[in-house]
Amino acid sequence: MTEYVERHQSVWPEMQDALRATGWRNYSLFLRDDGLLIGYVEADDLEASQAAMAALDVNTRWQAEMAEFFAGGGPNDEGFPLLTEVFHLSDSQETS
Repeated sequence: MTEYVERHQSVWPEMQDALRATGWRNYSLFLRDDGLLIGYVEADDLEASQAAMAALDVNTRWQAEMAEFFAGGGPNDEGFPLLTEVFHLSDSQETS
């Protein structure tokens, strides 16, 4: 787990540029001590952003570097489950 965190402290600049260029915004990863990994990302069209990343060589290389940390050793950016938002605290006050 330590190595996973260390690698994400120095994500390749070209990988960061690719994420931005393909529409990923406010992308964060959260790791719990037991290995549970939660990601948060905003995109206008997440499926399109994922497809655009999948087509890039930098993503293929990054996924190969990170595969050892995931069950099955395959690309960890494909098929991750999406969670349904059940609550969001807005910055503005809304009254009924």
